[in-house]
Amino acid sequence: MRKFLLPIVITTITIVILSRLFYLQIVDDTYIKKSENNALKIVYEYPERGYVYDRNNKLLIANQPSYDIMVIPREVKNIDTLALCNLLDVTKEQFITKLEKAKAYSPRLPSVFLSELNKTEYAAFQEQIHHFNGFYIQKRSLRDYQVSSGANLYGYIRQVNEQNIKANPYYRSGDLIGVQGIEQEYEKILRGTKGVKYIQRDRFNREIGSFKEGIYDTIAQKGEDITLTIDAELQAYGELLMKNKRGGIVAIEPKTGEILALVNAPSYDPNLLVGRERSKNYTELYRDSLAKPLYNRVLSGEYSPGSPFKLLTGLIGLQEGVIDTHTTFTCNRGFYYGKGAWMGCHDVGTWNLNSAIAKSCNTYFANTYKRIIEKYKTPTEGINKWSQHLHSFGLGEFLGYDLPEGRKGHIPDSDYYNRWYPNGGWKSTTTISNAIGQGEVIMTPMQLANFVTAIANKGYYYTPHIIKNIEHHNIDKKFKTKHVTSIDSRHFEPVINAMNDVFNFGSGRSVKVPGLEICGKTGTVENFTRINGKRYQLTDHSVFVAFAPKDDPKIAIAVFIENGSWGATWAAPITSLMLQKYLLPEIVRKDLEKRMLEGSLQKEYDKVLQLHHKKDIPKTT
Repeated sequence: MRKFLLPIVITTITIVILSRLFYLQIVDDTYIKKSENNALKIVYEYPERGYVYDRNNKLLIANQPSYDIMVIPREVKNIDTLALCNLLDVTKEQFITKLEKAKAYSPRLPSVFLSELNKTEYAAFQEQIHHFNGFYIQKRSLRDYQVSSGANLYGYIRQVNEQNIKANPYYRSGDLIGVQGIEQEYEKILRGTKGVKYIQRDRFNREIGSFKEGIYDTIAQKGEDITLTIDAELQAYGELLMKNKRGGIVAIEPKTGEILALVNAPSYDPNLLVGRERSKNYTELYRDSLAKPLYNRVLSGEYSPGSPFKLLTGLIGLQEGVIDTHTTFTCNRGFYYGKGAWMGCHDVGTWNLNSAIAKSCNTYFANTYKRIIEKYKTPTEGINKWSQHLHSFGLGEFLGYDLPEGRKGHIPDSDYYNRWYPNGGWKSTTTISNAIGQGEVIMTPMQLANFVTAIANKGYYYTPHIIKNIEHHNIDKKFKTKHVTSIDSRHFEPVINAMNDVFNFGSGRSVKVPGLEICGKTGTVENFTRINGKRYQLTDHSVFVAFAPKDDPKIAIAVFIENGSWGATWAAPITSLMLQKYLLPEIVRKDLEKRMLEGSLQKEYDKVLQLHHKKDIPKTT
């Protein structure tokens, strides 16, 4: 029996190997189409990206045809290089560089040699293509923006880089990918699926037809359309109002968390980042380090919130029972809280919660904050409780919206102050600036708008989001989940009434709109910069938050204007106009509109530029 064992083993192994070879070569040909051999030419068909619409079904982003010249380096033989260079308007040096780059990627696989030809360039090359072995034309689609607003919101598309290819095997050299905004966030949905054709070639490298009669070919599938929550007209109007200003506007529908407008200023025409000029235009935008048109101030800009934060101080004071609606504090142009320690205020009088919000009294909210912290046995307990309340409004953390960038701001707690004061000694008055939205409290404009949304809803909010509908898909369920704050709903009514009185007799009365009940709060935020190690005070930032109508809020909004001085000077009028645009048939306050459209803060920004060019500058106020 032993003498038969070895032959049996050899025979069995041989049968297994031959069976496997038969299966691979006759039954399963997938190894062929995966290999890089000369017998097959792989041609990709690129789909159209999904269209993008606004909440009113207005088309925002479509597509336009584009043509890339592809090269397979191994097949480039016996061509007239000079003729090709003349035809494509490239130098011989550029030709060599592009070909070497393609070889580095793969001698056998196609790479983009020259991208984004227009129809005229395409037609000229198509006539001569038979003279240039190894080159062929690949049709693609580029974005065609139907509007000139919303660039920071939409993002853009560009060719993939090596990191993209390594991270995702779907992409190959020359493919396009979404960057920033919704183009990045919803890339997988918008991009569609590439089609693939396998073409058989003979030993002379001539195409002889589809491989296996096309059984492995696939058809490109168009990207799916999406509908955004944005109101395109409101978005465009916001960008118009923000011309010659820097900052941002966020408008949210309170009952759903849908983002109605997300304005960054300055912005740019999204069509600048389409086509052959994309790289040059992007470089110019990127190098503008002062205006920063590519920077998303709404999501990534972190600022002190200023006086709008007093609304939260008041709400926490009511919840903690350290004040009620009848509690009063007397202000004589400021709050004294220790030896040589003074928080100034612009008014004189005795105020309750309502009048303190309407008049924006620093003294009232400094006293309230002090009581909140000192209610507990230790400052550690007090500051942590205060911090917990603020986190319930989504502050100090990423909100979870569906845009791929942003910062979480900062809400300090006891750990933070223990690091700054390792030997102890900090107390309520050490952190008193937090009471009025200065100090260590930092927010993004998006967070400003979101906490106003929670106030409009009397204690809850939905995660802000930009997506309203996806073709054949449901949107993420997290956007339908209600977040409830730690403040009882009964405490919101007096704060809302006070916000309404801001327009009746407070700091917002100059932008009041007849027939429209608005609730809001002005803010003036101290603004410092550091140049060459020195700290300089610049013109304050102008802030305003609001919602309307008072009894059935349809829109909540935050406006932040860099170097805009008083909140009532720039942010309040722009807020009023945005609310009119969304809620009324026409703009009622034409006087405000004229002033905002013609107004410019460029002189303020020039001052900052001058600071950067001077060596010894005195402190400015």
